[in-house]
Amino acid sequence: MRNKYSLFSLVKNAFSYHENWGKAWKDPEPKKEYDAIIIGGGGHGLATAYYLAKKHDMKNIAVVEKGWIGGGNTGRNTTIIRSNYLWDASAGLYDHALKIWEGLSQELNYNVMFSQRGVMNLAHNLQDVRDLKRRTHANRLNGIDAVYLNTEEVKKFCPIINTSPNIRYPVLGGTLQRRAGTARHDAVAWGYARGADEMGVDIIQNCEVKGIKRNGDAVEGIETTKGFIKTKKIGVVAAGHSSVIANMAGLKLPLESKPLQALVSEPVKPIIDTVVMSNAVHAYVSQSDKGELVIGAGTDDYVSYSQKGSHDIVEGTLNAILELYPIFSRMRMLRQWGGIVDICPDASPIISKTSIKGLYFNCGWGTGGFKATPGSGDLFAHTIANDEPHKLNAAFNINRFVSGDLVDEHGAAAVAH
Repeated sequence: MRNKYSLFSLVKNAFSYHENWGKAWKDPEPKKEYDAIIIGGGGHGLATAYYLAKKHDMKNIAVVEKGWIGGGNTGRNTTIIRSNYLWDASAGLYDHALKIWEGLSQELNYNVMFSQRGVMNLAHNLQDVRDLKRRTHANRLNGIDAVYLNTEEVKKFCPIINTSPNIRYPVLGGTLQRRAGTARHDAVAWGYARGADEMGVDIIQNCEVKGIKRNGDAVEGIETTKGFIKTKKIGVVAAGHSSVIANMAGLKLPLESKPLQALVSEPVKPIIDTVVMSNAVHAYVSQSDKGELVIGAGTDDYVSYSQKGSHDIVEGTLNAILELYPIFSRMRMLRQWGGIVDICPDASPIISKTSIKGLYFNCGWGTGGFKATPGSGDLFAHTIANDEPHKLNAAFNINRFVSGDLVDEHGAAAVAH
């Protein structure tokens, strides 16, 4: 590795007041032709390019990003990582990602700050209790760590939760996945960008895709703001704009794009050392390394490409947070934002080739994309390189909406949207 980060390199650069560190990745102009082009420079796109180069020996690859890498949903999410999904296909996909997360900092030689602090999902009514117990048993059958906690155990694990029976949504119990946790979202994009660049991948920023050129039923290249780039393989990982890119190629995808909001508080001393989620009141909270409370909500009710959402969503989320955590009542909100998420009808992603030869889509992650980043990149790279899905993403093909063989995490309530 050209610029290996280590204690030695840290000490060495200290003598020059840290002014001589090399660039983490290059800023090249696009070549005329590539073996494969990845549209979208977020975590999933950069991970896809990294694994194409590392595992499938495809070095002549470009990642094109209309803004700056990690500037979309990767830099706007609430950093939660877990794999406790109900259906076998989902559990396999997300646990594959979690296993990669556990060694990712060492693999990339870049600290992604993965913290296995546990994720707890709360139950507020009898149906929640039944659903969470069912999911706990399903997780164990799939080899995923899961335990069901009663109210007293929830209070012991996270003492600041209000477990009074008199609140609007009383805490009746919850599930806990101890291997789950959080990571620093920006560092994931930067780490994959650096790793991909080391293996010869061109990362081209400020390069917006304007069209996809086809020759019959096969792709020939992309039209961009930096000119035409020829390629026989295009992987699209553009989150909320996936359907826009699909339209350029004459495809229609079963997607809706909506704003997903999040916010952070002013920084405080450590107060919550886990992640607590609640589907019923739709609020989740953790604490970042900077001390900010990271609070997430659900998607807005309307379809939009705006990167900010409705005020009532944030207000409803904060009302729920204050009921569950009265200790936060005098804290101030520091900033609030939104990302554009793409949602499939069954709340599961699409990682699939299409009817157009050489065109592949990785989309539909909704609110659950960040946690799958390394697994998604690995499986999408396999799909692009071999023109066939890996067994772990075979269920997430685009044709399931025709056959009816859905992966219905919507009904399983393992996801928020």
